[in-house]
Amino acid sequence: MTPVELSRTVLHAVRCAVDEGELAVAVPERVVVAPPGPGGCGDYATNVALQLARSAGRPAPRVAEILRPHLLRTDGITDVVVTGPGFLNISLRGSAPVALVGEILRRGARYGHTDALAGQVVRLHAGREVRAHVHLDVVGRLLRSQGAVVRAGREGAGAEWDGVLGLADGDGEVPEERYGTGDGPVTRVRPVPAPADPLPLGRDAARWALLHPAPHDRPRIGDEHLAQRESNPLFRVRYAHARTRALLRNAAGLGFAPEPGPVPEAAARPLLQALADHPRVLAAAAARHAPDRLARHLVTVADAVPPLLPAVLPLGEEKPSAAHRARLALAEAAGSVLAGGLSLLGIDAPDHL
Repeated sequence: MTPVELSRTVLHAVRCAVDEGELAVAVPERVVVAPPGPGGCGDYATNVALQLARSAGRPAPRVAEILRPHLLRTDGITDVVVTGPGFLNISLRGSAPVALVGEILRRGARYGHTDALAGQVVRLHAGREVRAHVHLDVVGRLLRSQGAVVRAGREGAGAEWDGVLGLADGDGEVPEERYGTGDGPVTRVRPVPAPADPLPLGRDAARWALLHPAPHDRPRIGDEHLAQRESNPLFRVRYAHARTRALLRNAAGLGFAPEPGPVPEAAARPLLQALADHPRVLAAAAARHAPDRLARHLVTVADAVPPLLPAVLPLGEEKPSAAHRARLALAEAAGSVLAGGLSLLGIDAPDHL
């Protein structure tokens, strides 16, 4: 069961509880499932009980206990534990990581894209400032990844930085008033301005320098973003992606291909958790207009890749096994998430680095 399927399963449990008169609430349009936090257990957790508690007029732990038997009746769910203030911690049959990797490989760079915001029109406007323009571009990409229609206007469109930073024209030079009250509110994109000209860094490093800090933080514009060393988060993300691509090339040379399967090593768990969390991060980054959330998440994924790498390829006279194919599939999935995330940030993900 994939995270998307599990989210639908949780919604179905809520509907069943409502239909049977156990809860008197409006069924939410979507719920979020993610790897358990501190104090949690199982494969995934959801805060849907906390989300419904106020409208249900009951404590969240009681709402969770009502939902628990409905979830336990679902094929593929082996256990549901209520922890903390009312989190539902869900354990799945052993194929959960296999299904996750399979879903990522099927969807590729579009893993985590949804239609949750379908039908919504979001109107954005940025003033004449380079960081605002880059943020506008990426916030638009994030919103579109969740199904929204984006109307964007920029003061100073066509400036020198457009070509260097690969900025789309959007609606071009559009005064904020053009959108009109009938079209809904216009959100002004106003990150803290760049303290220096980022263009000498080139497209990829400049974008990262402007996007990795939170919008309210002052970005650092310096050569550290070009350094090919571990202290540079952008380098770590792109290097991890390049390593996954190299593994695929080397495996092809050895005559075997990726195939999702169990990866029991403890070293793989942080990576699996980070990959499972990717759809939630994309949704939050879009909703909050916060590209930095995606950038930081990509660093988390990248930092979870190296512990997996030594065991992916056979050593010496060892023959490729199902375990090697499963580890290779997990590595490919990580590379797909990194490539897709970098693409949303407008940054290249080279196969060689």
